[in-house]
Amino acid sequence: MVIDLPLLGALGEPRFVEAFSADRTIKFWLDVEEALARAQAEHEVIPASAAEAIRQKLATVEIDRGLLDEGTRLVGYPILPLLQQLGRTDPKVAAWMHYGATTQDIMDTAVVLLLRDACKDIALVGAELGDSLAALAGVHRTTPMAGRTHGQQAVPITFGMKVAGWLDEVGRSLVRLGEARAEAEVVQLYGAAGTSAAYGPLSAGTRRRVAEILDLGCDDVPWHSVRDRLAEVAAALGVLAVATSRIALEVIDLARSEIAEVREGGGRLAGASSTMPQKANPILSETIVGLSGMACALSAVPLRAMTGRHERSAGEWQMEWDSLPLLVAYTGSAVARCGDLVAGLHVDPERMAANLEVDGGLIMAEALMMQLAPRLGRLEAHDVVYDLSARARATGISLAEAARAHAAEQGFGEEFHLEPADYLGESEAIVTTAVERWRDTHRPNITEP
Repeated sequence: MVIDLPLLGALGEPRFVEAFSADRTIKFWLDVEEALARAQAEHEVIPASAAEAIRQKLATVEIDRGLLDEGTRLVGYPILPLLQQLGRTDPKVAAWMHYGATTQDIMDTAVVLLLRDACKDIALVGAELGDSLAALAGVHRTTPMAGRTHGQQAVPITFGMKVAGWLDEVGRSLVRLGEARAEAEVVQLYGAAGTSAAYGPLSAGTRRRVAEILDLGCDDVPWHSVRDRLAEVAAALGVLAVATSRIALEVIDLARSEIAEVREGGGRLAGASSTMPQKANPILSETIVGLSGMACALSAVPLRAMTGRHERSAGEWQMEWDSLPLLVAYTGSAVARCGDLVAGLHVDPERMAANLEVDGGLIMAEALMMQLAPRLGRLEAHDVVYDLSARARATGISLAEAARAHAAEQGFGEEFHLEPADYLGESEAIVTTAVERWRDTHRPNITEP
């Protein structure tokens, strides 16, 4: 990489940072050229001896990166300088390699292959993240905690239900990425302006054969300037990255000293401060927020690249050259770090229980309203409980005490059930649904012990 990127360099996941490395990219360019020569030889477009010479050359060649970079700066694209290196010492390679092709044919097909491998790897670490989320949700399916809306306590939920929401979002994001990736796995072999004229009368058959060799799809409509497939992959990567960010941001909130319901795992000095010895900062979560924020921004670039005009773009295509590799690096790294976060997360059920009582049980106001509603009607019950909540806050008594006083004042001896554990609604069922959906969709061949 030309510049050192502190976030990716120190905290990124190497396999994703290197997914579009120069060595891998050049290898895939050569793979596409070899597949093209092989297919053309099979269709008798070029001599079989030429295809064999190309195969042998590409099997042993060592590309001079400095010379390639120098040529790329001059030409503006890397394929012509690459071909010049390959053909300099072998007349057959010079005569028959890249026969009828254009630069974008080779580079786009290689990008599709690179994206395929990278997205499959992201799906693997995403599956590990999902498994950890499913396990965490299952363990805490009945662990009561405060549900929060608008940053304030609302009604009781279970921690498992919260995690189930994370799991479902990650699961859908992985499905979405898989679908977008599959849609984008299409070979690009249409020549200068998409007509395939230079490929000759056997162009369609050659294209289909190259697709078979590379295990890609084949479309008879060129997509040099039609970038919706790649933009969709980028959008799916961005959505997945943001899903990890939401998990990380909630962990940061729940780990605040005033809440302290969860904390990150890690050894000595994990998240340590250089000046405040007591600090254990949620550094994994912060890393995920940073990585996903970059991914989110980068995911918009391929949308802009869709504006290429005519049969080949004039600059829009180049936007993808950096944005797609970096997007893969940031998203893959965010998913990997999120897997580390969830796998090592410490949960404090006792603190969760204590926080349910932190404001005198006001979190049970809705439950009280629904118990009064059959007697008073919902709207009047709402107003009564609103006033009781205000009284409880003003006087420092609990909601239960305020409710009992109100019942005595009104002359009815109703008993109110205001235990958070009794007002969890469908929390447990939500966990069951999310975990089963995850396993049915992503782990269909794994059975419970």
